[in-house]
Amino acid sequence: MENKTPDIDRSRSGGSVAERTVERSLGRRRAAYADEVGRLVAAALVLIERHGDLEPRVGDIVREAGLSNQAFYRHFPSKQALLVAVLDEGIRILASYLRHRMQAAPTPVAQVREWLRGILEQALSPSGSRATRPFALARLRLADAHPQEVAESERQLTALVREALRAAVAAGELPHAQPEGDAEALYHLAMGWVEARLADGRPAARADAERLVDFALAGLARGAPRPAGPGR
Repeated sequence: MENKTPDIDRSRSGGSVAERTVERSLGRRRAAYADEVGRLVAAALVLIERHGDLEPRVGDIVREAGLSNQAFYRHFPSKQALLVAVLDEGIRILASYLRHRMQAAPTPVAQVREWLRGILEQALSPSGSRATRPFALARLRLADAHPQEVAESERQLTALVREALRAAVAAGELPHAQPEGDAEALYHLAMGWVEARLADGRPAARADAERLVDFALAGLARGAPRPAGPGR
């Protein structure tokens, strides 16, 4: 009988020893790189909040992160690219905060209300204003330079209110709402108010924020489709 080395099913055995060694090495490198990126993003956030300026110097960022210029440029081709990652991280933090507020709301309409309140809180809370102002003032510039990345980040926020609007339609609370378009309209309404308050530097009044929330919800409640007619 011919003596043959049995074939090895690499998908079940996990690959050769050499392949597994490479994977371990890559895994360690990925972990190290993820740590570097996280430290750079965190350092930039600290500096932006500390100085109220979206233009910290690369040298200050790497010093705050305890890294080198080489580490910075290993991951980011420019400071603008890092700022997009910082903006995304800020939006993720905001999305988590909004999700927490919405989960405590008893109805879909109440969830929409809490989403709006959470967005507007960025201009009401002193700490929130301090952290948000640099991004609010530079958002259009970042979006112009990196439109896809910024749009994808912002979709994290609109997705939350879109789901609440869909639930409100299904429950009969907002039968005429159009979740896709209304989610975008609510986002631009709320963020436009926040950006205007932060741009003029004056403290925002909570009563004004509540008035805006009531205005938005009233519009959603009476948003029945308009009949087609001449000139429409």
